[in-house]
Amino acid sequence: MSNAVLLEVRKVVKRFGGLVAINGVSFDVHEHEVLGLIGPNGSGKTTMMNLISGALPATDGYIAMDDKLLTDLPTRKIARAGIARTFQLVKVIPSMTVLENVMAGAVFGHKKLWGHALAVYAERQLERVGLFGVSHKPTADLTYIDQKRVELARALASDPKVILLDEWLAGLNPTELQTGIELIRSLRDDGRTVILVEHVMDAIRSLCDRCVVMSTGNIIAQGTPADVLADPQVIEAYLGEDYE
Repeated sequence: MSNAVLLEVRKVVKRFGGLVAINGVSFDVHEHEVLGLIGPNGSGKTTMMNLISGALPATDGYIAMDDKLLTDLPTRKIARAGIARTFQLVKVIPSMTVLENVMAGAVFGHKKLWGHALAVYAERQLERVGLFGVSHKPTADLTYIDQKRVELARALASDPKVILLDEWLAGLNPTELQTGIELIRSLRDDGRTVILVEHVMDAIRSLCDRCVVMSTGNIIAQGTPADVLADPQVIEAYLGEDYE
């Protein structure tokens, strides 16, 4: 992890009518770190991911990367700036092949390639996530887990500086979970910065350099995984009194 701040979130507010989903949230993300964004369901984690990626506009405050203001930019320009994501509910394009799905990430994201070079590059991203020999299959024919892999490969194809993973490890069996943890760790080793929304505590402990804990749209703790998971307020709001 570098000490250099790559992404800044400052006093961000998101309102849906009278509901305040994000309430003046501020935090930094450093270069080459894995930052865990954790908390109970409904705490605002996915909303924050939507704000960073541009899927939702902020009501107030700002988000910046490399001193470039992202707030109010359309999603496509935020992707071009170097932010890619996966979704809590997998979003692939079922009418397209596996390879075409991944190629779309490079065409519309931070990485711009065309033709044969694009196809070769997309194949490499599929290999990167452990998918071999499925390039020309319809994405709809894949298992749920492999569709998750395709979505991750598509995000990587844009050559992002920051990748947002929204519960990417959810639904994996123990063997797949360990493979997924190693894959995410390798993303940081490649120089990526990762923001990880996750409920799997083994993943949080083993992957995250720091954690931001949210509850009802507010930050209630920040720090190392060991520190925040031992925080009484976090235990009460998220982990439960029986947590050890």
